[in-house]
Amino acid sequence: MSFFSNLTIEVIATGIVLAAIIFLRIISAKLIRRYAKLSSIMEHRTNLVIKYIHLLINMLAIISLIVIWGVQKKDILFTLSSVTTVVGVAMFAQWSILSNITSGIILFFFFPFRIGDIIQVHDKDFPIQAEIEDIKAFHIYLKTDKGERITYPNNLLLQKGISIITSEFEDKEFTD
Repeated sequence: MSFFSNLTIEVIATGIVLAAIIFLRIISAKLIRRYAKLSSIMEHRTNLVIKYIHLLINMLAIISLIVIWGVQKKDILFTLSSVTTVVGVAMFAQWSILSNITSGIILFFFFPFRIGDIIQVHDKDFPIQAEIEDIKAFHIYLKTDKGERITYPNNLLLQKGISIITSEFEDKEFTD
């Protein structure tokens, strides 16, 4: 019984952190879904961004719990430096994966094209004009007018110039 009486503050703080995790996860999911609905963004893209945000919230919660339970600073720094080294080496070897994930999040929130738009990628070596079929975490699927299906990395969309081409036969209202 004396174990719990000595750790009352830590137990209460842990409960507060767990409640904050639940609250932040619910609120962030609702806000992202509302933004996606207003922007007409596909459901699976919305779920992907929600997973990324929940991962960030969970990492912050773990760090908070480590601080609450009084892990020694030197132990935290040693562990973080070891994990950072391993992750750094792994990410350096896989930098394109991290770059594509980051680009996918940027495309979700800030880019003007959507599924169904016809785009032209201004690449000197391999210019592309195609319709966007789907936007994933790492790449987009394009379909050319010849029926070719192209997988194009998200990070290249941020590096290359992109033109959105409007359809020649748009429905227009004519007035006399």
